[in-house]
Amino acid sequence: MDASRRTKISALRRILNALRYRITKRGRTKPPDWFLDKFSNTTDGKISGTVPSEEETTHRLCNRLSVDPSLPSHYRWLAIVSLAVLYNIIFVVGRAVFWEINRKATPLWWFLDYLCDFIYLVDTLVHMHEGYLEQGLLVRDAYKLRKHYFSTKGWRLDVLSMFPTDLAYIWWQPSSCNITVPCPVIVRLNRLLRLPRMWEWFDRTETATGYPNAFRICKVVLAILVLIHWNACMYFAISYALGFGSDNWVYNLNGARNATLSRQYIYSFYWSTLTLTTIGETPTPENDAEYLFVVADFLAGVLIFATIVGNIGSMISNMNVARVEFQNRMDGVKQYMAFRKVGHELEARVIRWFAYTWSQSGALDEERVLAALPDKLKAEIAIRVHMETLKQVRIFQDCEPGLLEALVLKLKLQVFSPGDYICRKGDVGKEMYIVKRGRLSVVADDGVTVLATLGAGSVFGEVSVLEIAGNRTGNRRTANVRSLGYSDLFCLAKRDLWEALADYPEARATLTERGCQLLRKDGLLDEEVFANAQRVQDTLETGVEKLEHAVENLNLRLARLLAEYSASQAKLKQRIAKLELNFHTIHSPLAYEEEHFLQPPPRTGRLYSLQTKRKKSRPTSSISGITKQNTL
Repeated sequence: MDASRRTKISALRRILNALRYRITKRGRTKPPDWFLDKFSNTTDGKISGTVPSEEETTHRLCNRLSVDPSLPSHYRWLAIVSLAVLYNIIFVVGRAVFWEINRKATPLWWFLDYLCDFIYLVDTLVHMHEGYLEQGLLVRDAYKLRKHYFSTKGWRLDVLSMFPTDLAYIWWQPSSCNITVPCPVIVRLNRLLRLPRMWEWFDRTETATGYPNAFRICKVVLAILVLIHWNACMYFAISYALGFGSDNWVYNLNGARNATLSRQYIYSFYWSTLTLTTIGETPTPENDAEYLFVVADFLAGVLIFATIVGNIGSMISNMNVARVEFQNRMDGVKQYMAFRKVGHELEARVIRWFAYTWSQSGALDEERVLAALPDKLKAEIAIRVHMETLKQVRIFQDCEPGLLEALVLKLKLQVFSPGDYICRKGDVGKEMYIVKRGRLSVVADDGVTVLATLGAGSVFGEVSVLEIAGNRTGNRRTANVRSLGYSDLFCLAKRDLWEALADYPEARATLTERGCQLLRKDGLLDEEVFANAQRVQDTLETGVEKLEHAVENLNLRLARLLAEYSASQAKLKQRIAKLELNFHTIHSPLAYEEEHFLQPPPRTGRLYSLQTKRKKSRPTSSISGITKQNTL
């Protein structure tokens, strides 16, 4: 009865514990994970699979509005903004002076003006949400982008360039422009403050284009034309202020031909060109204002155009720097050959080789050009250029991608002239060759009989670099290969191949087997020698594995012994430190004095004063007594 009762009580207790666990589990919260809180992105919402709130959804939507400046779409948008800026640079200044422009196609000007304003407005939003790099990552958070935008000076120029100065048209109607300068369009001069966006597009284009020198020259020419245009507008405005036709220097508006827009602008542009470039005679000024303006133009022309012309000269010289350097190298080789008297035939061959090299690649030194790039980018470029060529080799087909990438970086381009021998029969095979361009002929020992012809994509010498035991040729060349014309060949050295195969043992075995198949096909493999070499190699590999295992065990034992030695040494140091502390505590004179002489004496009359005096008069005797006691 008691046993059944105890069983019921225990079952009831288990039920109550289960209910208590379920109740407390619902209210139990999971402790925060400091690791996830530290490294998780707080802008991505919660880590758990909860439904994001409306605020989080809005925040994610704002993040999607960020603009990546490296995308081609952003570059094309900058081109559109640059066109709008160029329109304002040319036509706002021109329409502010030449009133005849405003009378013609007035709706077109209204449409173009406010189309540019709309582009400016959209560009402000784009500029505000342009991503920037922080610790190597592109920032896309909308709040950070806006904060970064307003921390720069660009937002001030953006706001000023969009300031609605067109409201002045309410009091100053554009239609009232009739032989008056300036015209109301001059209130739109603030649109020129968006000029830095055009410079940004220029910089991006100069970096991306394949003809940077030509683009720089075009940019300089555009700057010259804009300066001449602005100066022409200033000349026409000064002529209006002084009075048209008042003297020989100002523009004469009399006459039907001079009153036309084309004659007004062309003459002003002509006068501005002559003055700024100082290459022609202009009418002599007749009053102080005219003299001051001409002097300012002369100074600006000397300073600005001297700088511009100097830049153009340096650009043109930089365009030919490769040719000049190549010519200097060729001249040095020619002088050396003339000094050493190598002969006219060999000298002609060398000169023809220089000419071929320049015509094909412009004497481009690939290693020097790519030296500025990091290894990863150089590897990607080499893979894009040479991977397909390497896959044409039979023994490298279906190899591991890592091995192919390692081999691609070791390919070297060699150029052979007509009649050059790439290899001769009997030479030790140290390289394999892949024909990139040109034609090669396999000739007999007499050098006349052509046995075969190799073209682009052909491969030879791939078996000799594998050093297969049992090769009846002894890893030597079996034929003479000669270049018919100028040939470009990729060369892979034996040493580079085996350095790459050291990290890929499975690929090494696969390549050896494929090389054996090629030798068996031609009957050039001695199976017995190959089998013996394989057994020796297997034995060596087994021995090496055992040695590696033994060395690993020794390293583990040595590490364990060093750890035990360090632990025992630490314990000994602790014991020695404790012994030294106890020794100094027991044998210290100050400790003895504190124990025997610095105790508070009884405060009783004359005896107290005598004890105090006796303590002061026995410092040396106390020390000697302590010494005797220690000796005993």
